[in-house]
Amino acid sequence: AVLPGRRARALPCFVDMEYNGYEQEYMLQEDEWDRDLLLDPAWEKQQRKTFTAWCNSHLRKAGTQIDNIEEDFRNGLKLMLLLEVISGERLPKPDRGKMRFHKIANVNKALEYITSKGVKLVSIGAEGVNMHLTDMLLISSHISSETSAKEGLLLWCQRKTAPYRNVNVQNFHCSWKDGLAFCALIHRHRPDLIDYSKLNKDDPLGNLNLALEIAEKHLDIPKMLDPEDIVNTPKPDERAIMTYVSCFYHAFAGAEQAETAANRICKVLGVNQENEKLMEDYEKLASELLEWICRTTPWLENRTPETTMAAMRKKLEDYRDYRRMHKPPKVQEKCQLEISFNTLQTKLRISNRPAFMPSEGKMVSDITGAWQGLEQAEKGYEEWLLTEIRRLERVEHLAEKFRQKASTHEAWAKGKDELLMLKDYEAASLAEVRALLRKHEAFESDLAAHQDRVEQIAAIAQELKYDQHSSSTYNQLNQCTSRTEKLLETIDQLFLEFGKRSAPFNNWMEGAMEDLQDMFIVHSVEEIQNLISAHEQFKATLPEADNERQAILSIYNEVQKIAQSYGISPNLTNIYCTITPAELSAKWDKVHRLVPQRDSALQEELTRQQVNERLRRQFAAQANLIGPWIQTRMEEILHSSADAGGTLEDQMNQLKQYESMIINYKPNIDKMEGDHQLIQESLVFDNKHTNYTMEHIRVGWELLLTTVARTINEIETQILTRDAKGISQQQLNDFRSSFSHFDRKKKGGMETDDFRACLISMGYDLGEAEFARIMSLVDPNGVGLVTFQSFVDFMTRETTETDTAEQVVASFRILAGDKPYILIEELRRELPPEQAEYCISRMPLYPGPDGVPGALDYSAFSSALYGESDL
Repeated sequence: AVLPGRRARALPCFVDMEYNGYEQEYMLQEDEWDRDLLLDPAWEKQQRKTFTAWCNSHLRKAGTQIDNIEEDFRNGLKLMLLLEVISGERLPKPDRGKMRFHKIANVNKALEYITSKGVKLVSIGAEGVNMHLTDMLLISSHISSETSAKEGLLLWCQRKTAPYRNVNVQNFHCSWKDGLAFCALIHRHRPDLIDYSKLNKDDPLGNLNLALEIAEKHLDIPKMLDPEDIVNTPKPDERAIMTYVSCFYHAFAGAEQAETAANRICKVLGVNQENEKLMEDYEKLASELLEWICRTTPWLENRTPETTMAAMRKKLEDYRDYRRMHKPPKVQEKCQLEISFNTLQTKLRISNRPAFMPSEGKMVSDITGAWQGLEQAEKGYEEWLLTEIRRLERVEHLAEKFRQKASTHEAWAKGKDELLMLKDYEAASLAEVRALLRKHEAFESDLAAHQDRVEQIAAIAQELKYDQHSSSTYNQLNQCTSRTEKLLETIDQLFLEFGKRSAPFNNWMEGAMEDLQDMFIVHSVEEIQNLISAHEQFKATLPEADNERQAILSIYNEVQKIAQSYGISPNLTNIYCTITPAELSAKWDKVHRLVPQRDSALQEELTRQQVNERLRRQFAAQANLIGPWIQTRMEEILHSSADAGGTLEDQMNQLKQYESMIINYKPNIDKMEGDHQLIQESLVFDNKHTNYTMEHIRVGWELLLTTVARTINEIETQILTRDAKGISQQQLNDFRSSFSHFDRKKKGGMETDDFRACLISMGYDLGEAEFARIMSLVDPNGVGLVTFQSFVDFMTRETTETDTAEQVVASFRILAGDKPYILIEELRRELPPEQAEYCISRMPLYPGPDGVPGALDYSAFSSALYGESDL
């Protein structure tokens, strides 16, 4: 990297290539570096010394070293070797010639390898490298001061040194000047090497010398820094210190102590025994519940009615006993079964066991399906029972009534037919015959009266009334004398006027009757009030219409008076219209009857709409309270989850309080459901008083229940994880803190680069292959986002409490004295009796040729622990 107008100088960046992965273009601007610092010989000397030591810390793994960077790297051979040691990969075979073009070719191979790793080299070629090799080498181990890897390394240092007095790591320069931060890192991981309590903040040189000497002697970390330079420089070189600190990171990462082999095995066996017990309990409870469902469902599906009221009432009582006593415990069992299944799956997952597969037909989905079948059979059963009881009650009532009537009839008719068949009249006298006739007439009267009672019981008599209309013929007109000719002309004029006025009036009445009988559909008080107003306006026209009616009828009355006065037949025919005064009167009467009926119908509808309006307002008042209440609780729960503080138990208690609050609020939802049912029955489809519908409330309520349950389950899972894995509350807090810190976009997941930095901060020694392996675990679908649950699952698997078949095999190998098999006496000697007998009863014999009698195969046993369960 060449500054304009300046000789190219070393711009060091001393962290391993393992932190690579951030494409970086090294085109530095002049204002990015202090010009005087670049020209400071002491600064360049310090960097050269640090970088030489750093190179040798890697090259000695290959059995070589360098003394002078520019000279020893000039031919490119050690440069390529260094890159191979750092990356763990093979570079192309170097040219072994000593000519200048051989050296340039080797350097070009190194540059090409660096470029292939995503590093953009600007203004650097083989010749430039030959002149200023330091620049190229520093780039090859690049890490930008702004990258997440630097942030992760700094956060790791802060975590490790947080408990130590007088240490406050904020950067990679001044925070390290007094040497206490280096000493704290050593003491945190190897307290046997240094007594931190005796260190003095005012002796920075002594602290630095102590830390560097102990690191070189006991930790195999070469002295890359000069204590005098660090103490005497106002701002020590950041990249030089970063390089040195990274060596501590590599030395200590993942060096925490694991439990002893026996403790690990006991823990693994305990987990398996507990899981097997849960599987057995699940199978037993599932079998009993399914058996009960299969026994109960056909009983509910049987809709064969009983023949007696007592038998049907017994059915109803049995059903109510079922609803009141038998079903509620089964509801609890079903809920407990699902919780047990979920808990078991969580335990299996966090202990790296395969998911539990119940016996055929006993999956949670099978039980849910059977339960749905039960509830489907139950649906309408009580209604059917009540309908049948009412039917039987009516049948019994009618039967009893029939028996009573029939009994009375039979008692009356008894002996009557024998009496009628007597021929006692044949020998009777005239007086006796007359007496028999009078007796028979009395019997007929009695029979007629009894017949009426029978007909009243048997059916409803319907009376039909027929109007008898007298007819007239036109012959009467032909008999009129010339004396009546003039009168008939007058009548003809009256008939004409009657026809002219009666026709429109008749049309008006027919229209009025149609309007008065017209069906109407309204949906609001305003609409029905408009109809009432129109009806009132119509009623206001009735007096005027009545005057017109009377005037029309008076015309016809005049005709009748003329006909009566002069002896003219009253049955005159009006040839000008077919409407009769009787029809007009009948229609007018019908109009008068329809008006109050219309009044009543409109008032009933007004009352109904007023009730609907009250229902709307009542529903809206509740919805406008319940809707915001649900939203507020949702935000509180999400806020409590996002800003979780305190212990997991504290968080659980808070969530349980929210859950209790929600459960206690349920009656408000039920009341609203009841009001909504009334609204539905009233066919009310809109409500201008609220923006909330019942569907909105239902969805919000279900989401609230789901959210609080999911959040509680997440905390329960974390507690389960913590207890099962031995993860401390502090570790879980660290996981949450790290996740929240690196979830930069606050979208509930870390992006790939942020996750890399997070792992570095948690103490992971990452290479590209290792990071790819981890990403395949936490993001198996490749969406580029690591959720908190995935992060926690990974961290619990990867900590010292990790539980894998390989680790169990390794632990057994320790107990077996590095033999590929283990003996019964060794198990009984190393393990508690219960765990030892568990192993002995399940561990197969060792099949290898190097075994001894009674040798057991702990490798096969360990693999079986993580395989499919026999249950």
